[in-house]
Amino acid sequence: MAAVIPADPAPFAFTPARSALVVIDMQRDFLEPGGFGESLGNDVSLLASAIGPCQAVLAAARAAGMLVIHTREGHRPDLSDAPPAKVERGPKGQRIGDPGPMGRILIRGEPGHDIIEALAPLPGEPVIDKPGKGAFYATELEPMLRHRGIEVLFVAGVTTEVCVHTTVREANDRGFRCLVIADACASYFPEFHATALRMISAQGGIFGWVSEAARVTAALHPHREGKAA
Repeated sequence: MAAVIPADPAPFAFTPARSALVVIDMQRDFLEPGGFGESLGNDVSLLASAIGPCQAVLAAARAAGMLVIHTREGHRPDLSDAPPAKVERGPKGQRIGDPGPMGRILIRGEPGHDIIEALAPLPGEPVIDKPGKGAFYATELEPMLRHRGIEVLFVAGVTTEVCVHTTVREANDRGFRCLVIADACASYFPEFHATALRMISAQGGIFGWVSEAARVTAALHPHREGKAA
C-alpha cells in the first residue's frame, strides 16, 4: 500500500517495501567531545538535536519492516584509502589517523568510529563503511539497494551540507527518489543546514524532497510489519 508524506516542494508518495531509511554517519567521532568534529574546532553539541528525531524515525521504519541502513565514514588503519588532500588538512595532531581521546581519529575499528549508542544498529541491519563523503562512493550500497528493489531513500544523519548532501546527490544521479528528514539531520553550522535543505527542494525538487520526522513517522504508522506493501 502506498503512503503520502507532506513535504517540500510537494507531497511525497512512497511504498514502504520499496523504501529504505539511510542513517548517515551518526558516529562518536562527529557527535561526541574529543572526536574528529571537535578536533576541527566545531561545537559538537549542535548535532545532538538530530538524535531524538533519528530515534523516532528508526523506530517507525523498523516497525513498518523497512530496510534500515547505517553508514560510517572512516578509513583503513594504514590510511591506504585516505587521499592525502583529506588527511593533510588541519593542524598536525588533529588529523585523520592521529591519536585522540577515542582512539585514532576516524579510523575503522577505533571507539570514535562507532555509531553512538542511542542509534546503534540492530542485528541484521547493514552498516556501510565509506571512505568518502557520499555513501555510494567505493561502497556496496548501490547493489545492496538494487538487489532489494529499493526505489526510495529516506535520508537522515550528519552533516546536512556534507555527507547527507553528497549522498542525496549521488542517489539522485542513480535514479533514487530521496526524502531528507530535516530535523533528523544537523550541521555544525545552522546556516549551512538551512541552506542545504533549501538547495535539495528548490526548483521543484532538483535533488529531492524535504520533510520532518513527525510527518514520516505518522505516514509509517499504518504500515507496520506484515502490512507494508
